[in-house]
Amino acid sequence: MSAPSSTRSTVNETLVDELTSINSIYDALTLTPSSPSSSLFHLRLPSLPSIILRIEFPSDYPDAPPSILGTQSVGDDVAKGVGNQVVDVVRDVLAQVYTPGAPCIFDLLEEVREALEKAEEQGTLHVNDHQDLTRQEDAHEATHSATIPHNAIDLGPEPPWTIAAPITEKKSIFLARVARVSSPTQAKSYVTHLLATDKKAARATHNITAWRIRGPNDTSYQDCDDDGETAAGGRMLHLMQLMDVWDVMVVVTRWYGGVLLGPDRFRIINTAAREALVLGGFVKEVKDVGGGVEGKKKGRK
Repeated sequence: MSAPSSTRSTVNETLVDELTSINSIYDALTLTPSSPSSSLFHLRLPSLPSIILRIEFPSDYPDAPPSILGTQSVGDDVAKGVGNQVVDVVRDVLAQVYTPGAPCIFDLLEEVREALEKAEEQGTLHVNDHQDLTRQEDAHEATHSATIPHNAIDLGPEPPWTIAAPITEKKSIFLARVARVSSPTQAKSYVTHLLATDKKAARATHNITAWRIRGPNDTSYQDCDDDGETAAGGRMLHLMQLMDVWDVMVVVTRWYGGVLLGPDRFRIINTAAREALVLGGFVKEVKDVGGGVEGKKKGRK
């Protein structure tokens, strides 16, 4: 006779890790178990938070796929029948993104976002009725105007970005871009412009920034922003100091792929930043050494 404890389902470590990462990337209640011992979870769509789905994970997930059982709840702001349409969309996307042995929820949420946007653009999905949508847009406009300064709305011309080739590691994607800047205000405006005009960058997990600027009268400005990737901005700024680059800003955008990279992510972020700095021509290729000149080639690696 088996002991009672042996009948309990074993902890699925992959699912636990995925739950932690998904809830750190999105809202803390994006993926939640319906009860401590249940394989049934509630999945709130970040792109449509008024809809919560019921999703069931098999004991051998991710070797076997999860199942979308239906809606758990649909908000009053969602038009009638949309919940069922969304369930169909999520099921179709899940069938496309699931690969045996690989966690799939991050890919599912991002691809569902794209699919719902496309469906709305094509007119095959109307999430809100016209009255509700108008009311929400008016509220958003009022909030937006009240919280964003005027100079952020007047974006100005496209920043002169130099963009390096993306780096992919365990389904995470890192994309670095650089631009020449002459003041911290200009650097901040470039970040604002990027996030306001590049939908993919705005939806990324992190946009890590750093800049070094020489000002007038021997002043200098150096700053960085982790954007949630703790310590990454400081490490990138340190790289720029070691490379002795000035009057330039770097933005490394990361889209998390559902697999934790650990400390390797810092190496990849700095590699991406260095590639962009070299590509943009900000790295000195020739330098004086003891009165002579030493050629120093900067390769791609």
